[in-house]
Amino acid sequence: MAHLTTREIQEALKAEISAQGDLGREVVNCYVSDLLSDVLAKSIEGNLWITQHTHSNIVAVASVKGLAGVVIAGGNKIPEDTLEKARAEGVTLLRCDMSTFEAAGEVYNLLKGGAG
Repeated sequence: MAHLTTREIQEALKAEISAQGDLGREVVNCYVSDLLSDVLAKSIEGNLWITQHTHSNIVAVASVKGLAGVVIAGGNKIPEDTLEKARAEGVTLLRCDMSTFEAAGEVYNLLKGGAG
């Protein structure tokens, strides 16, 4: 598995940095889900989380689990209260126009060292 940072994935996805945490953080793998309880139960520290969710609770989940960042797929607008919470807690939020499927496929290829 390739060793990539949140910044390298952000650049590959052409994602907007909506809230900046540690962009140099190593991404150990990726977790894709829109169910917060699922992410709480099954993601691991260092995962990059891809979701459509924009509610401020995503920040709490990312913080508690020690995730490398959260990618909001589908170009969804992130509410200001979510952005403020992410900035306050140092959680990286990236927003991209790719669908969840496309973003997950791209991250998979990057982490597995294949072509994007």
